[in-house]
Amino acid sequence: MELSSIVTPAFWVGFIAFVLAMLALDLFVLGGKTAHRVSAKEALGWTGVWVTLSLSFCGLLWWWLDGTLGREVANAKALEFLTGYLIELSLSVDNIFVFIMIFSFFAVPAEYQRRVLIYGVLGAIVMRAGMILGGAWLVQQFHWVLYLFGAFLVITGFKMLIFAETEADLNKNPILKWLRGHLRITHEYHGEKFTIMRDGVRWFTPLFLVLILIETSDVIFAVDSIPAIFAITTDPFIVFTSNIFAIMGLRSLYFLMADLNGRFHLLKYGLAMVLMFVGTKMLIVEYYKVPIGIALGIVFIILTSSVAASLIATRKRKEPLA
Repeated sequence: MELSSIVTPAFWVGFIAFVLAMLALDLFVLGGKTAHRVSAKEALGWTGVWVTLSLSFCGLLWWWLDGTLGREVANAKALEFLTGYLIELSLSVDNIFVFIMIFSFFAVPAEYQRRVLIYGVLGAIVMRAGMILGGAWLVQQFHWVLYLFGAFLVITGFKMLIFAETEADLNKNPILKWLRGHLRITHEYHGEKFTIMRDGVRWFTPLFLVLILIETSDVIFAVDSIPAIFAITTDPFIVFTSNIFAIMGLRSLYFLMADLNGRFHLLKYGLAMVLMFVGTKMLIVEYYKVPIGIALGIVFIILTSSVAASLIATRKRKEPLA
């Protein structure tokens, strides 16, 4: 039985209210409106908070299902959430690499990056909610679309392997070209403002361009990550909650990884392998359904191996300079 058949609207309302409350807490209480540089300690703390909240949610979900539908269903759904969350969180790391490139290209002061990412998270939640609902409807109406998702993920993963070391040239980005050609853009930043009035005319700051590119990049990555989660479960509630928890922790994870970007250069290869594995899992489902527990273990091994290889490789590279 799918979780969507037993989750009442109250579950959805309660979860969305929780997300809005956490965003409001960040925006209005914990310094989200104050421009400041996010320290590694603060980023680590918030990363720990979101991982803890995600695991706590999984525990509460398991507890509720264990008491209503039994241990077998509870175990299955908890594993689906954990696997989906790990996949979405790992794929969001590739998004972080793009964020780093965008902020570096525009030389965005560290104290302004936090606010851009807050609005980026808000936009990502709205966009992904729509894409998840659309994807769930497609899967329900046309089950064969899962095979298209699988083929797309395999091809995307293969392309990521080939172009992992390729750096994009933002000057050639068509969206950025269009914005620069149709909007009045200031040459300098004006605090955290996205627009200003100058002689009665509306001008946009470079921070607005950064925000648009951040939102655009999330749409592009959502095209990869949302089909990936449907390889684990077609349950809309699991798909939505695992996605949102990964997105909510994305901002703090960015600040945690920003200074260590060079140490994780092999992680992109691991992410490509995750996409190819998930896509293959979808393509062979009629012949062999990979158990969720095994899928979780394989994804975990791929990611930890690529992280460990990255750290070893960069350490060896630095040794001659020591």
